[in-house]
Amino acid sequence: MTRETDSTRLAVRAASLGRSLVSVPLALAAVLVIAALSWTSSPQAQTTPDSFAGLAERLLPAVVNISTTQVIRDRAHRGPEVPRFPPGSPFEEFFRDFFDRSLPEAPPRRVTALGSGFIVDPSGYIVTSNHVIEGADEITIILQDGTHLTAEIIGRDTKTDLALLKVESEDELPFLEWGDSDIARVGDWVIAIGNPFGLGGTVTAGIISARARNINAGPYDDFIQTDASINRGNSGGPMFDLRGEVIGINTAIFSPSGGSVGIGFAIPSALAEPVIDQLREYGRARRGWLGVRVQTVTEEIAENLGLDEPRGALVANVSEGGPAQEAGIKQGDVILRFDGKDVPTMRRLPRVVAETDVEKEVEVVIWRKGEELTIGVQVGELEEAEETTRAALVEQTNEVIIESLELSLASITPELSAQFNLDADAEGVVITKVSPGSDAARKDLRPGDLILEVDQEEISTPAGAEKRIKKAKSDGHKSVLLLVSRQGDERFESVRFKAG
Repeated sequence: MTRETDSTRLAVRAASLGRSLVSVPLALAAVLVIAALSWTSSPQAQTTPDSFAGLAERLLPAVVNISTTQVIRDRAHRGPEVPRFPPGSPFEEFFRDFFDRSLPEAPPRRVTALGSGFIVDPSGYIVTSNHVIEGADEITIILQDGTHLTAEIIGRDTKTDLALLKVESEDELPFLEWGDSDIARVGDWVIAIGNPFGLGGTVTAGIISARARNINAGPYDDFIQTDASINRGNSGGPMFDLRGEVIGINTAIFSPSGGSVGIGFAIPSALAEPVIDQLREYGRARRGWLGVRVQTVTEEIAENLGLDEPRGALVANVSEGGPAQEAGIKQGDVILRFDGKDVPTMRRLPRVVAETDVEKEVEVVIWRKGEELTIGVQVGELEEAEETTRAALVEQTNEVIIESLELSLASITPELSAQFNLDADAEGVVITKVSPGSDAARKDLRPGDLILEVDQEEISTPAGAEKRIKKAKSDGHKSVLLLVSRQGDERFESVRFKAG
């Protein structure tokens, strides 16, 4: 006996239904028959999987635990602080030197941390979050079978919080395939695998709760939100669709308690995959640069500009010598499309530009004075642009980098005065950058603070401050005394020199 085909079964069902409606008016019967056929042939909604066991068994070997070790060197317990003396007191230098000589460095401490990652190439390339390996002196990859492998960093990108590692193995390693996060929908099932709280190889499941979330983590925020359990240690681990393809990299949670409350975030594969490819090829992310500062097009602005609805990105400023200026884009233009991609909101443009190949010739559709124009632009490179901007700032402000104190100083200019809200009669030099983790940061020095004196000598230029700081270090001092002013509130801070 042969099996009935779908069409045969449909015909039988329709015929059976028709016979049962002999007493019903023919019009109503026809409607019911059509409804039955439609119900039988329409695609069914995705049902809950009976089990994730098959997927988990296939995917687990390519998900790894990442253990990092960082060596921390602290000063020995200081006991009482250096006594405060009036400016110019001869006891200041004496006590500072005494404390520096009598308190040696404490023995180094080894701090370990755990995270997750996944293999994307059988030769040993591993993707994880940058914050998992940031500052690590040693990185160890632990495979599902317990094998420990030492990893090296191929590249890392702080703007998207991604990193690429490499391990050497005699065996070909299992690996995962990238999926397409752009086709993932809110409500789709997803699976997360990682190393929460050090419990390796943990599988959780949930759905996509939202898309395109902006959590102010970076300039290209476009997170997938999920209710699949993500906890500390899951960072860097993969998020899968039901085909077993990686559509996200788990990176953050929202949690008042520190544990999962059903709100986790993953970097979409559409954003992560090209960055990882660039890290592998160049050791860094190469991003496109247009050279504009943009703002949101509000309803009022759209009405004033003659746009049918609020859309696009309004050009508020054009960088001197940038690609946009060279192409003829002007302040007040609204960018509607870039390289064939719509720009529905201001937030969309930076990501679209960043994902564009450097030096590529693209068409940009703009709205100017009530009509659409198409302009050709050659995309620049963001990192080079930042370096050019920084070099111009150094030249303009005579900025210097004080490596021994891990901070930067600049002359007071109208631009910096406006940026940091400095008084019109402000004196000294302004701090423009303080490295996180430095002694200057621990002493609460911040960008915008003014340095008035170095070792009780007034300074008025960054070069003068640099000269005094170098002298203090060459004289064998372990720290330098700074007179710091913040919004008119002055205080002395003894800042230690960077070790090494």
